[in-house]
Amino acid sequence: MTAEAATSGGRGLPGLTVRALDAGGALANAIPGFAPRPAQQRLGEAIALAMAEREALIAEAGTGTGKTYAYLVPALLSGQRVIVSTGTKALQDQLYHRDLPRVREALGLGLRTALLKGRSNYLCLQRTELAKGAPVFSGREQIAQFERIVAWGKRTRRGDLAEIADLPEDSPIRGLVTSTVENCLGSECPFWQDCFVVKARAEAQAADLVVINHHLLLADLAIKEEGFGEILPGASAFVLDEAHQLPDLASQFFGESVSARMLVDLSRDALAACGKVGGSLAAVAPAVRELEAAVRLLRAQCEGLPQRGTLALLLGHHAEMPALLRTLDAAMAGLATVVEPLKEAAPEFAAVLTRLALFRTRLHTWAEAAPGLFDADDGEGGGPTSESTQDDRADDDHEVRTDHGQVRWFELTQRGFALSITPLDVAGPLRRYREQSRAAWIFTSATLAVGGDLKHIAWKLGLDAPRMLLEQSPFDWKAQSLAYFPPGLPEPSARDYTGRVVAALRPVLEASKGRAFLLFTSHRALREAADLLAGGPWPLFVQGTAPRLQLIEQFRASGNGLLLGAASFWEGVDVAGDALSVVVIDKLPFAAPDDPVLEARLEAVRRRGGNPFLAEQVPAAAIALKQGVGRLIRRHDDRGVLVLCDPRLVSKPYGRVFLASLPPLARTTALADVQAFFAREQAAEPIDAR
Repeated sequence: MTAEAATSGGRGLPGLTVRALDAGGALANAIPGFAPRPAQQRLGEAIALAMAEREALIAEAGTGTGKTYAYLVPALLSGQRVIVSTGTKALQDQLYHRDLPRVREALGLGLRTALLKGRSNYLCLQRTELAKGAPVFSGREQIAQFERIVAWGKRTRRGDLAEIADLPEDSPIRGLVTSTVENCLGSECPFWQDCFVVKARAEAQAADLVVINHHLLLADLAIKEEGFGEILPGASAFVLDEAHQLPDLASQFFGESVSARMLVDLSRDALAACGKVGGSLAAVAPAVRELEAAVRLLRAQCEGLPQRGTLALLLGHHAEMPALLRTLDAAMAGLATVVEPLKEAAPEFAAVLTRLALFRTRLHTWAEAAPGLFDADDGEGGGPTSESTQDDRADDDHEVRTDHGQVRWFELTQRGFALSITPLDVAGPLRRYREQSRAAWIFTSATLAVGGDLKHIAWKLGLDAPRMLLEQSPFDWKAQSLAYFPPGLPEPSARDYTGRVVAALRPVLEASKGRAFLLFTSHRALREAADLLAGGPWPLFVQGTAPRLQLIEQFRASGNGLLLGAASFWEGVDVAGDALSVVVIDKLPFAAPDDPVLEARLEAVRRRGGNPFLAEQVPAAAIALKQGVGRLIRRHDDRGVLVLCDPRLVSKPYGRVFLASLPPLARTTALADVQAFFAREQAAEPIDAR
């Protein structure tokens, strides 16, 4: 089929899409278990129409709609080059390795497809070689992991670290064997011809459909905003799955930061580069020690500060803080002075020098709101990076700047810190990117609407008059589920709130025989609940005690376990069937009120004359709540109880927005209804609860 046939009259592609998804169509004939769904066909038709007419579409498709096939079918039939972007790498891998081949084969199309991730997912041969000769490992386990990676690196074709099944996502070894945009040597690298990142990008440039993730898409946008070029091929259509994540992710990519980890990594790379130039270690090592000492001293003086806060809070915390920041800047300048004469001797030193200039520029920019902190005319504010490095900038670049509407803030980790600038509004850059692309843009997710309305997400994404589609989940929620509001719970601010919640849950868990997700809005409440439930009849799987995927598999295998999780477990966790029959949500998931970025956004709404609580906090919390609720029913034969503990859902006027955002569950405040639900768990009739 030609592109002309697909788009003729603006209806060719929609019609072909509906037929492919219908009974007797290509998918029903080729994919075992495929069943036609009217909501899926309507969604596919709307996506096809947006592609054919190169328009923007926002489409919420409730769980069970089958949105993946609904966008893959028109994407493959369109005859256009299409970029599909997902919110997580896990979904990206599932889409590329499972769903895409099924649909492509069902349609009988021989189109070229490619999987493209950010550079931090690919083995860097040069960095791995540097690590072989450097004392960078902290124990036998790290050495063993590194040796496995080296052995795998000799036989892998793609160099994607996801191929190593049991390599933890947070393993420090990943940073040693992958590159960043700052430390990549680009075309100066001796391994350039064999670079896995270069090969992956070349495949993407030649493909008809490319599967990426939002981090990579936004990084490409950031590079275009700076005028450095693009890493993704030009496309006629972009499909963004899990699009609810986009506004928050975009604020990260359109900002900039300098962190203790960046500086420590830079110091390590400077020492490793000394192996390439004889006699350089004697000059470089003292300057590195001075920089590392400045990093440690600054972090030590941050004790007593909250985890996050504004620049003003940091500077006012300790009388010596301005001097410590100047010491950090001077240490970077000192290392740059030592490295400057060595940059021609080895490309590694040139890369270190470029990063030093970049980090100093970021530090000075971050401090612009504190006049006099750094001398404006010292001539050492960093300066531009080299042309070769700019040409090779890729998915990790966060160098977009705005002249207003920013917040300068800090974040503390156990041993480090980050100094960041974040824009308050990302609608403008997103709008410019779409307009420049002249492509169709499809934004879809199971959780985009707030109170049945898509206007809020349209505003956040900078969409003025998009097409909109709202498809409810096809599940029979009243028959398959029940929402239980435990009576008598105090306001969430009560000191004994978590204890009261756990007490109210015990009879529910007894009725369900465990099999529950307990989702919390804070790690403190999670730990308190874990202590209260310890020693009970149900095995506990608590976030932080094991890797996320391992906890989920152990929970699934247990048959009667309780999985306790915070933010990262509210979405992207899929446990279908009898293993999960209860989802508990302790509080409405409002963002932390002391978050400096949120505070600045609320103040911006206030200045515009709006209501910051209703304009920002309620919509964000409603979408987060929908994500948590979405863990309960994943298939047509799933059944379960949702326990909503927060009494504000019924006691506060804004509770109506949250309730209107949820699926049409039957509701009850009677424990007897919950017990009856599980007593007749095998029955099909709904619970008649109000």
